[in-house]
Amino acid sequence: MPLSEQEQRLLDEMERHLMSNDADVVSAPQDGRSLSYRNIVYGTILVLAGLGGLIVGLSTQLIVVGVVGFVLMLGGVILAVTPTRSVRAPASAAPATGAPKTRTNASFMDRMNDRWDRRQEGR
Repeated sequence: MPLSEQEQRLLDEMERHLMSNDADVVSAPQDGRSLSYRNIVYGTILVLAGLGGLIVGLSTQLIVVGVVGFVLMLGGVILAVTPTRSVRAPASAAPATGAPKTRTNASFMDRMNDRWDRRQEGR
């Protein structure tokens, strides 16, 4: 069922409002990269171990232990905040429905526009 003119105008206005006011939603990672909870946990463990090493190095005045602790902390932070590429399903696992494949890195609005166009072509 196609949208009426009023509904189309309202939808366009909502899209413009979203684009202008919710920049953080619009600029979400679209290239398939996201933070991994496993990396965040491992990074946090490394930061805590490094902090312990830094404190031990400072209290015993062993510079090498303090430097190693600092390097562990730095490596933990880098590990925790580095996004990882999400795993994509192999091509053979795609459903064989005959529907055209959509790009997984397309924005939400691009996918909705493609869907709308396909729907209009079917009429």
